Amino acid sequence: MADVFINYRTGDGDKTAALIDQELSRRFGRDRIFRASKSIAPGDAFPEALSGGLRHCSLLLAVIGPDWVNFRSRLRDPEDWVRKEILTAFDREVPVVPVLDGRKMDRLKKDDLPTELERLADIQSVPFDTHDADTSLKRLGDLVIDMVPGLRDADRAEVPPPAPGSVSNTTGDINGTAVQSRDFTGDVGGTVIKGSNGPVHTGRGDIYQNSRNETGGRHFSGNGMTYFEGDNRGGIHHQYGEPGRREDDDR
Repeated sequence: MADVFINYRTGDGDKTAALIDQELSRRFGRDRIFRASKSIAPGDAFPEALSGGLRHCSLLLAVIGPDWVNFRSRLRDPEDWVRKEILTAFDREVPVVPVLDGRKMDRLKKDDLPTELERLADIQSVPFDTHDADTSLKRLGDLVIDMVPGLRDADRAEVPPPAPGSVSNTTGDINGTAVQSRDFTGDVGGTVIKGSNGPVHTGRGDIYQNSRNETGGRHFSGNGMTYFEGDNRGGIHHQYGEPGRREDDDR
């Protein structure tokens, strides 16, 4: 269930709403943030989905774009969903935070709002500077943490996304030095493997016990060494420790 509901007007603030959704979803999880165009699947009933999102949320972020108050007739329409979502949050006593989209955006004024929405002018708003979106998104995410403490355990703010072209890996127990790299130069003690295609194993333990490789060559493995018979693409260099023991294929 979503904890944060993002309210926005299509054509006025929807791009900023998408940015906010992307960042909050990264920090707290996709399912914890509700934005209609993302969270309502094709075929779902629109009114029921919106009502469900509002019913379970703990915070509503109302993205207020430059033309938001110019939709006067729609803001006065009881069937307008932007209006209905905000009023539903008020009725449920869910905190509402106006997010002012753009550095030149002023606080809302009661004279510009329908009577039912005048309360928005009294609520402390948050500026969102589209020219410094990273700072604005960080500040907004931290605010969400303060207002919805239940999201704190899910926060992934300190886990940066992987850089393009980066290499990641997960290993178990390692005794000694482990080096992982795409390209490297210099001396590396132990085992160096370059340009391998397929499984490679060195050191203690077995791999392909009593088996043959694709070219019909045999595999021998044991303490301190592994030997692959047949065509091996790339280079394999091994610094030997104790003498290895050869285990011949029985077949």
